[in-house]
Order: sequence, then structure tokens, then C-alpha cells
Amino acid sequence: MNTEETTRVAGRGDDAREALGALRAEVAKAVVGQDAVVTGLVIALLCRGHVLLEGVPGVAKTLMVRTLAAAMSLDFKRVQFTPDLMPGDVTGSLIYDAKTSEFEFREGPVFTNLLLADEINRTPPKTQASLLEAMEERQVSVEGDARLLPDPFVVCATQNPVEYEGTYQLPEAQLDRFLLKLTVPLPPREQEISVLERHARGFDPRDLSQVKPVASADDLAAGREALAAVHVAPEVLGYIVDLARATRQSPSLQLGVSPRGATALLATSRAWAWLSGRTYVTPDDVKALARPALRHRIQLRPEAELEGATADGLLDGILAAVPVPR
Repeated sequence: MNTEETTRVAGRGDDAREALGALRAEVAKAVVGQDAVVTGLVIALLCRGHVLLEGVPGVAKTLMVRTLAAAMSLDFKRVQFTPDLMPGDVTGSLIYDAKTSEFEFREGPVFTNLLLADEINRTPPKTQASLLEAMEERQVSVEGDARLLPDPFVVCATQNPVEYEGTYQLPEAQLDRFLLKLTVPLPPREQEISVLERHARGFDPRDLSQVKPVASADDLAAGREALAAVHVAPEVLGYIVDLARATRQSPSLQLGVSPRGATALLATSRAWAWLSGRTYVTPDDVKALARPALRHRIQLRPEAELEGATADGLLDGILAAVPVPR
């Protein structure tokens, strides 16, 4: 890439960073106090990765994804996952047309930019698996024909962490397909008062007319192009690998982070560095993304769970124990 081309890419990247940075303020018009989660969603869009949102009911998980789609002019579809949902209800299916005496493919809701898989753990494994090819290959195969999904295509799946009756736990293979697992916390007292004040003034969560498009798919494309110029020192690469290997050697874990998890941590750390306005990745960037990028890729031993250990707590211990490059 010559100097003129480098300057052009950098200029587009700066404009894209500014546009994507405005997303948090725009989403805040409808959702109070979830800046960190919104940032995680933007990082996933930049990295073309999928997100698992975990939080108790009523913390605006669905509203957040809908608002983000509106603020980016992205096509959005929502699927309520239920025990009777069939794979074809998600991916689409062949429908017989009596007029032409032929079968035609009717696209399912997966053909969109931002797919909200609401309560994904409420549907059986067969239907959960229907998303696997779409998430990994970004295509849907029906009767041997592959149909490409739009770009960007990101799945945002939600699940309730406290209700297990009538649910189907996601298998490790599918959890590993998610780039990030973001926990959506309950708001602090002051923010919860702000939520109630908005509703008292007549706020309607179904009406997003006040949300204006401030970024677009073109900004994502420019951002991805600029990410390629973000430098990652060999020492930082070694640090990421050391963190992954430490999870595999932990006596409290029966499943550690795979190489795919290490590459996810690299990609998200790079995106966070770029969003922060830097052209290089620091160990602090890696630390900032370690929990959301790795918490769903490790599995605790039963005895560790009985002792009250958590995935985040173990990751915090590993982050404190692994030497940080200087």
C-alpha cells in the first residue's frame, strides 16, 4: 500500500471511528446506562463476530439491540426461540408454488444484518444447531444449495442466567461460536430512577423515532479496513497465548480456552485499541476484553462450582498471575 492509499484509509478510518463513537450517545436516547455493553456490540460488528447477551429479564437487552440497529440503519429481525421452533422457521425453507409447479426458497429471519435470537436456550438443540452454519459460514444450505447471508451479519442471542426450567443449555461447540459473552447488569439506583422518569414522561420502548442513524455499514467496512493497520507486538501476542494456556492448566477448570478463543481475544483487543484512537494494542486492551471474550469458553470443575468459584473470578485470578509484558 503506497503513501497516498495509506492516508486515504486512515482518513476513512478516522471518520468511521467518530461515527461509531457516536453510537453510544444515540443508543442512550432509549437505553440508560449500558455503554459498556453497547461498546461490546460495536466491537462484535467490527470483528464480524456474534454476541451472547446474558441478563435477567427486564434489563433492556432486546431494546438495546433494536436501538443499535436503528442507529446504524441496519436490517433487524427478531426470533423468539420457543420449544416448538423448527430449524426452517429460522433459516427458511422450500415452499411449493402451485402456480409454477415448482419449489421456491422462502428466506427465514436469518437473512438480515442483525438477528436477535431471543432466549436462545429455550429451544431444543436441533433448532439451536440451525444457527451454527449461519454463524460460522455466513450462509444457509437448503437441499444442497448454499445461500449467502448479507454483510454485515451478526447474531445477538439472549439468555436468562437464573431460570433453568424448560431450557436447553448451549453446548460448548456452539458457545465457542460467539465472539463475546456480555453480561447486562441491573442499573444502579440513580440510573433506575432515570429510567422511571423517562417512562413517567411517556417514553414508549416500541417507538424508536427519536433514534437517528449516526453510522452505517460503510463505516463498519472502513473500520475493518483500518483495523488491519493496528500493530500487535510479539510480546502482546505472547501475553494472549500465555493467558489461554493458563486456563488450560488451571486445576479449577475442566475446559480451557482453545486457539479460537485466543484469536477472538486478539481481534477484540485490536478493535478496542482502534476505537480508543490508538494504532497499537497494549496489555491493558487485552485485559479489558479478556472476560467478555473468554468467560463462555471455559468450563469449571463441579467441585470448583460447589466452592463458589465463577468464570469471571477465575479469569481475574489468571490475569493477576500471568506476567504482563513491559
